[in-house]
Amino acid sequence: MSNPKKTYRLSFFNQGKIYEIYANSILQSELFGFIEVEGIVFGSKTSLVVDPSEEHLKTEFDGVSKTHIPMQAIIRIDEVEETGQSKITDSDGKNSNVANFPVFAPNGDRPKK
Repeated sequence: MSNPKKTYRLSFFNQGKIYEIYANSILQSELFGFIEVEGIVFGSKTSLVVDPSEEHLKTEFDGVSKTHIPMQAIIRIDEVEETGQSKITDSDGKNSNVANFPVFAPNGDRPKK
């Protein structure tokens, strides 16, 4: 019986946006409070339709062999059978039920209850 290679879908916050990437390896980092991500996978180049957010991710992670993401930025990690398309979406909160924790205003004030 063959052991198929695992692929993970990782969603995390970065600079006010939600990044969704695919990777071959996700481990607890030696750096306290970080997740180590290796082998970032992007969609095939055979498609004629080009997604600008995936192209932005390709250039952002070009030449990166390993990245460390803070645990508090992680939204979700899924083990998947097939690689999908990596993307960047806005996290404005208007059409989403996902929120950063903790939530502080940019000027450092705590939100009103």
